[in-house]
Amino acid sequence: MKDHHDELMEEQLEEQREELNELLAIRRSKLQALYEAGIDPFGEKFERTHYAQDIIDNFDSLEGQKTVIAGRLMSFRTHGKASFSDLMDSSGRIQLYLRIDTMGEEAYRFATELDIGDIVGVSGTIFRTKRGQISVEVETLKLLAKSLRPLPDKWHGLKDVDLRYRQRYVDLIVNPEVREVFRKRSKIIQCLREFLNERGFIEVETPMLNTIAGGANARPFVTHHNALDMDLYMRIAPELYLKRLLVGGFDKVYEIGKNFRNEGISTKHNPEYTSCEIYQAYGDANDMMKLTEEIFAHIAQEVVGSTKIVFQGQEIDLTPPWPRKPMLEAIREYAGVDLTGLTDEQARQLAKEKRLAVPENATYGQIVEEFFDEFVEPRLIQPIFITDHTVEVSPLAKRKKDNPNLTDRFEPFIVTWEVANGFTELNDPIDQEERFRKQMEQRDKGDEEAHMMDSDFIRALEYGMPPAGGLGIGIDRLVMLLTDSPSIRDVLLFPHMRPR
Repeated sequence: MKDHHDELMEEQLEEQREELNELLAIRRSKLQALYEAGIDPFGEKFERTHYAQDIIDNFDSLEGQKTVIAGRLMSFRTHGKASFSDLMDSSGRIQLYLRIDTMGEEAYRFATELDIGDIVGVSGTIFRTKRGQISVEVETLKLLAKSLRPLPDKWHGLKDVDLRYRQRYVDLIVNPEVREVFRKRSKIIQCLREFLNERGFIEVETPMLNTIAGGANARPFVTHHNALDMDLYMRIAPELYLKRLLVGGFDKVYEIGKNFRNEGISTKHNPEYTSCEIYQAYGDANDMMKLTEEIFAHIAQEVVGSTKIVFQGQEIDLTPPWPRKPMLEAIREYAGVDLTGLTDEQARQLAKEKRLAVPENATYGQIVEEFFDEFVEPRLIQPIFITDHTVEVSPLAKRKKDNPNLTDRFEPFIVTWEVANGFTELNDPIDQEERFRKQMEQRDKGDEEAHMMDSDFIRALEYGMPPAGGLGIGIDRLVMLLTDSPSIRDVLLFPHMRPR
């Protein structure tokens, strides 16, 4: 049975639906009236001379001059023969002052009958009101696009987080701070490109549709090519193609683009995400760690104005150099266990004692990762490089000379997040083929994220790939960090959502 609270909620929702339907009907009737009056409610090209913020920033030199602006009406305050309205364009807001004596009775009446949300073009004179408000006195006003749906009112706004993500277009209209996040995102990617280009890296593009899902351990999306009648995988990483370019003679390459991984959705994960992968011939993991901290510090300085940022109330210092700590050492420090040199069975037994849920056939390397994820990762707030990952979970990284069970791989962590991944690249085709075979064994045992065999990549390595360092940076998490955004959905314009 429904309780009283549920009944009240249903009544409120029904009232809201009825109110919305009434408002929609009113706007449709206004649309019809425009057609009947011979007015095009969805206008054509409109030439502007200024943006709102231009006028505000340069008022001293523009006062008294004519201007032509365009944007969305966000408010209307009518006082008889004069009215005020706020017009919003991509730069910000400016006040419009409408007078019947300046516009004429018919034009003034037309303007005051417009709805909040309508898009208009305006010509007029720049001035300051008696109260000091920089404004435009309107001489002519043209409707450019009729808004058929009402915007959320200014008191309640669009605060439903789920609705904000689903209707980002409305979110961007009524929440200006959201637009600022995406302006910063654009600047972050621009800064990254400039940083790499200035250091001699070349931006390239590699396929999004692959016959083999390679370059990472992840479950891929599968699609089908009709003409060739074959299944293809959406790219999970561009790594193997970029390393083929090192074989071909490029020294420094990078790619910024989308990857697709068929995994769960969380505040840190989206099925499609943006990464930057960087490869440098004749380098190694140490070069890549240095490059990582330089990139983060440089972009923070350019976008935020400092290498010290604030994330969710906590100061984070991105100033290089960042400390480095081997993974097994970090587990000893935070979990109080030593996993060095254990067999698979010994590692599984220790995991059970610590109540870690691991598969019955979990390998030593997988269990090391589980210990790290459970006991160490939540403690890593300030920037730090976690180094020396196991071979089993690093099929593309070069072994350490002093310990062939570990690789020369690193992951930087900030605010408990892995924000990048890099290593000295494995360029031994014999070792690489054996690693792929072991990954295929894991796939046969049910691990859908294990790496596939890529025979063409082995062939490429057989021609000779120079020693190299590689780095992959998660752009979305970098943007989250530098815009103080706790969820990845806050930095994706159109995040993936379950259909309603």
